[in-house]
Amino acid sequence: MACRTTISTAVVFLAAFLLAATAFRQATAGISCGQVLSPLEPCLNYILGRGALPPQCCGGVRSLNAAAKTTPDRQTACGCLKTLAAQIPNFKPGLAAGLPGKCGVSIPYPISTTTDCTK
Repeated sequence: MACRTTISTAVVFLAAFLLAATAFRQATAGISCGQVLSPLEPCLNYILGRGALPPQCCGGVRSLNAAAKTTPDRQTACGCLKTLAAQIPNFKPGLAAGLPGKCGVSIPYPISTTTDCTK
């Protein structure tokens, strides 16, 4: 029962964050938090330590990596991931940090609540 509550809470946070991100999309035509987080939704159970890494998650990671081509896009993606990581109860930093490597993607920053997204 606690597992369902945690997952439900995380899904609510993710949905709220996606809605807020869409509302506050940057004035530039760059990537939005909605575009960052939506393809990563299949990763949620994995980064909570509640399941195996699904193929759809890696597809989302690769899709996001392809979409975030410019430095501003990568900084936006980093900020979105950092904010989401701070909001998810029972977030497993080690699982999230290892996600790109497990999916065969190299990103220039770790997925963490302490990442400096300006670099």
